[in-house]
Amino acid sequence: MAAAVEAVRVAGPDFAVDDVARSAGVSKTVIYRYFTDKDELVDAVLERISTVILLPRLLGEIAVEHVDDRAGLRAVIAAFVDLIDDEPELYRFAYAHAGRSGRADLVAATEHEIAEALAGVMATRLAEAGRPTAGARTWAYGVVGMVQLAAHWWSTDRSVSAAELVEQLTALGHGGLVTLLPQPS
Repeated sequence: MAAAVEAVRVAGPDFAVDDVARSAGVSKTVIYRYFTDKDELVDAVLERISTVILLPRLLGEIAVEHVDDRAGLRAVIAAFVDLIDDEPELYRFAYAHAGRSGRADLVAATEHEIAEALAGVMATRLAEAGRPTAGARTWAYGVVGMVQLAAHWWSTDRSVSAAELVEQLTALGHGGLVTLLPQPS
């Protein structure tokens, strides 16, 4: 799997099984001992990107105690933007293979996992303040969607720096959230 991820880093979304074999230093036949076809290999690479690279960064930032809500939101957004900046080919690969016909959409599953984790944090904060928690999930999915779509646009446009993108998204997300979430006591 490490060789497959490295092949994607080098060849991009249109990598071939030959690229993986070359990266692993084995023949293509050896690759097919582990994967029945390229679709199965793509699924495995997507799973690896999600579980080893993306989720640890984002869920780790969601779980960390930050100075305030703005700092926490900024840290999560920055982690995602930094991932795109650090690993552009892995990002392009993931979104090139999102929603493939007849295959599990691991990109959507990852987005859902992040949104659910964020919803849990928001619901806890609301409950601790004695406020209704019903909106937490909607707000979390809204924040994830906002960041994902803006970052996707930015990944090809780059008309603002990564730092500017992070600050702009943080300002929008925090400005909206500050009216919805109670301040910690």
